[in-house]
Amino acid sequence: MGHHHHNSGDNLGIAFLLNFVFTIIEFIGGMYTNSLAILSDAVHDLGDSLSLGLAWYFEKISNRPVDRNFTYGYKRFSVLGAIVNSVILILGSFFIIKSAIPRIFEPQNTHSTGMMILAVAGIFFNALGYWKTHKGHSHNEKMVSLHLLEDVLGWVAVLIGAVIIHFTGWYAIDPILSLGIALFILYNVVKNVKNTVKIILQGTPENIDLNLLTSIIVNEQSVIDVHDLHVWTMDGSHNILTAHIVVPKDMTLSKANELKLTIHEKMLQSDIHHCTIEIERMGDVCMVMH
Repeated sequence: MGHHHHNSGDNLGIAFLLNFVFTIIEFIGGMYTNSLAILSDAVHDLGDSLSLGLAWYFEKISNRPVDRNFTYGYKRFSVLGAIVNSVILILGSFFIIKSAIPRIFEPQNTHSTGMMILAVAGIFFNALGYWKTHKGHSHNEKMVSLHLLEDVLGWVAVLIGAVIIHFTGWYAIDPILSLGIALFILYNVVKNVKNTVKIILQGTPENIDLNLLTSIIVNEQSVIDVHDLHVWTMDGSHNILTAHIVVPKDMTLSKANELKLTIHEKMLQSDIHHCTIEIERMGDVCMVMH
């Protein structure tokens, strides 16, 4: 397990450095070629660089033990990083949209050869980052690899646009592509912001079926009822459950512990990573304040 975490951190680090270096090249190249499509992809890659940097950082600290300041650990810091990243991407996207719309009606000359060179380089850099992360074991690596694959496809679109400009002189394709990329970024940002807000508000994770969890617990021998069942997630992948379970009044302490252990194991199989169960004997007063 330690070896996997070490490789995961290394792979994310390499992918971050590749993406960040190329983002700088993109901004310079976008201004040199006068291409909004490249500048909009640079904004996209800047967001990905931030995501990669945060993923790399949180991969390193995710195994820190809990302490007095953070009794659930450090996993939720990634949610804060997602908010910062979203704000930057939204501002960048609106800037690109504001710049692209006038240029659709009054296209400006762009350096098509330079665009093609940068597009080929973009495909290479992002494909290399994808190759380093797509076989990863961690949740971070899997999410990052999907972003990098999206970037590869985005650069393929830029390359096609550059070829069209080179052979036809249709310069309007550049702001049209940049508008498409910016709208694609906004669509994904809004989707991610909705997920992030749900995490902050401790909503039930999308991949968790409360009715199924309840039935798993109730179907255990000696369980009479389950109530005050709550499920939330720390960071979108580390899920937490608390529940009160009613058992017969004569159940011994050792039997109650066996029951809790069985439920813990079954909850883990249902993607619940932290489980807190309170046993209530039939007739006990529930101390939960409503």
